[in-house]
Amino acid sequence: MVKWNQGWLIPEYSNISYLSQSTLKSAEITWLKRTLGKTPTEQLYRYPEYGFTLFYSSLGNRKVFGQELALYPFFRTYFFRRKSCAFYHQFGFGFGYTNRRFDIESNPTNIAVGSHFNMHFDYQLGYKFNLSTKLQAETGVRFSHFSNANMAEPNLGLNMLYLHAGIAKSIGKQEDFIRSEIPKLRPSHEFAFIYAVGGKHTRALQSTIYFTSSLSAEYTYRALHRFFFGTGIDLFYDSSTKTELSVKPNSTFQPRDNFSSGIHLSQEIAYGNFSFILQEGWYLGLRNRLHPSKMYNRGIIRWRCTPNFLVHITMKSHLHILDYPELGFGYYFKR
Repeated sequence: MVKWNQGWLIPEYSNISYLSQSTLKSAEITWLKRTLGKTPTEQLYRYPEYGFTLFYSSLGNRKVFGQELALYPFFRTYFFRRKSCAFYHQFGFGFGYTNRRFDIESNPTNIAVGSHFNMHFDYQLGYKFNLSTKLQAETGVRFSHFSNANMAEPNLGLNMLYLHAGIAKSIGKQEDFIRSEIPKLRPSHEFAFIYAVGGKHTRALQSTIYFTSSLSAEYTYRALHRFFFGTGIDLFYDSSTKTELSVKPNSTFQPRDNFSSGIHLSQEIAYGNFSFILQEGWYLGLRNRLHPSKMYNRGIIRWRCTPNFLVHITMKSHLHILDYPELGFGYYFKR
């Protein structure tokens, strides 16, 4: 599949808007594989598709922001699909490279991107329809974001909104979808204990990476095939607290300030043993000295790799302000 995108920067701050000089122009090459319904999960998601995308885009200011090249896997599911047309949404997450970054001497106005290598997130809504038995056309809108997950400063990141259109060609024989009766899910209760580690930079443009970690206990109610709901408690450790407080006027530090605690609610979309989780948390007990917000958020990609062991990747944030990524390992069981 090949696509062309025309877009715009979505500035969170006025100085990003001031630096944007032109619309964004983007092109991509995508390899996509469809599923046939060999498992109940594939049928529940209306025969999803997955693949890889090589993505190029201008960024609205060649001198300051440069250009981006990204490579990422994606997963596509359908709101509805017919033989002749379909309406889908698609998530992608991977690595991006930009040829221009912040430099105090040569590029001081680029306060959006502090490193050449970044994380790239992509979400699409699209409509596709057949042109022939082997050719399909696609069109829709997409939102993209890239930043370095607070592994270097500055890290405001860039948000992009595109209109996209493309042509796809099917290769090989297209087998028919499998349709079978989906067994009913027996409701269950899941309990998990997870430890995660990560790292972050401070907002003071330092090169040091500070250690972070978290310990969580979670409960999840599994009553549907695809959607689960839960709650839990969290304990966070952030070794950058002393450094951050040292530059704030009238701030004192105690060792316990490295820790914060809270409770969260979670919503989980599952696909087999993989799932995407959103959590909304509130600080209770030990408050976070670095953020005035009483609320924190986490986005999690989780893999239950054995009947009792899981791994996940987490991004912790305070609303739209990213804090740090973590890699987690946990033990879980069902009742």
